[in-house]
Amino acid sequence: MKNADDLKSSGLKATLPRIKILEVFQTSEVRHLTAEDVYKSLLTLGSDIGLATVYRVLMQFEQAGLLSRSHFESGKSVFELNEGQHHDHLVCLDCGRVEEFYDAEIEQRQRAVTEKLGFRLQEHALSLYANCERKDCEHRPRRK
Repeated sequence: MKNADDLKSSGLKATLPRIKILEVFQTSEVRHLTAEDVYKSLLTLGSDIGLATVYRVLMQFEQAGLLSRSHFESGKSVFELNEGQHHDHLVCLDCGRVEEFYDAEIEQRQRAVTEKLGFRLQEHALSLYANCERKDCEHRPRRK
């Protein structure tokens, strides 16, 4: 779990807004959060940290390697704690829920393709977009 020492070792001062925003990511049941999600969580907790500060801190956390940013189909940036393990994403087109997965075969195939084309893979992000086929999906929006 990341804490004030992680902020300091990343070159960031452990200010109250930074600590509170880090706590939102550590305690949220939802792993992928937009800046607006973080801001709403802070409001719920009674914090007076403004949306501009949230955006600024999220950018600082990304630059420091504490958070990873993804751009899913919604067009909004989504952030998650960077825990050092690579994974890909499966995004539900019905409700927007994001599932994380890792598949060694997919990873090997991507490396093979880049090598075949004369490249050396440095990093990548794979996002698959699909419709949920579970009849009883608890995440599907209820129709009225």
